[in-house]
Amino acid sequence: MIPRVTRLILIAVLLTACQATAIQPTTIPDTTSLATPSAAAITLAADASATPRPTPAPTARPTPAPTPPPATAFALNLYGDGDFVPQHTFEWCVGASIQMAWNMVVAEPRSSFEDQQALWELARSHSTNSFRGANPRGWTTALNEIGIGPYELVGVPDYAEALRTAAAAIRATQRPVGLVMWSGRHAWVMSGFESIGDPAVHADFRVTGVRVLDPLYPYGSGLWGPSPEPNSLLSPEQLGTQFVIREPRRWSTEFGAGYFLVLPVADA
Repeated sequence: MIPRVTRLILIAVLLTACQATAIQPTTIPDTTSLATPSAAAITLAADASATPRPTPAPTARPTPAPTPPPATAFALNLYGDGDFVPQHTFEWCVGASIQMAWNMVVAEPRSSFEDQQALWELARSHSTNSFRGANPRGWTTALNEIGIGPYELVGVPDYAEALRTAAAAIRATQRPVGLVMWSGRHAWVMSGFESIGDPAVHADFRVTGVRVLDPLYPYGSGLWGPSPEPNSLLSPEQLGTQFVIREPRRWSTEFGAGYFLVLPVADA
């Protein structure tokens, strides 16, 4: 039998041991006390989860056109040695002018009496007037038929603009221009020009000189004046004494009064 004192001590030891080995409870936080996220946080979260929008491609800006260089003196002349051909009769100015245009375009020259007559007759076959001669319309058609065109007959009402039109055509096509002289009674060839500004670069170029070939040289006209030497450079004022405005006639009724050009044009 265990004595009373001993039993009291044993009971105290057991109680102490139970307290030492007891499991301490874990504190569980109260979820109702968690802070509510701010509106900014919600917005950031939404943005992070949203599908990203593609960035639009930048709009290309047009490249500005380069500024042309300042207009300076410019010259172009198609004439070469042997290109001039005199008219073999006082009627065949168109035939001779066709030969000269051919010579400036093609390496094989044409200058014979027989060839000039044939070309004049070709132009006359496409002409209609009471004098049975070769008019500017026939001249234009003949140039196209022999293969150095295309050419077209144009009338320009303003003198300065007619010279600009002729110069620009020579620059663009490298072919001569036919000038309808003496108010429609004679034919010259314009082989080149001088200007302030290049017609291919400067839209406002100004013609200062014109290179001409008169098949009637050296005879000229008592009414219109002397024939300039072949390949002469005439000022616009000098040329204007013989290259004058022409009123419409039967073969040119679709044109108004103007300065007539047998004009080379670019191939279509």
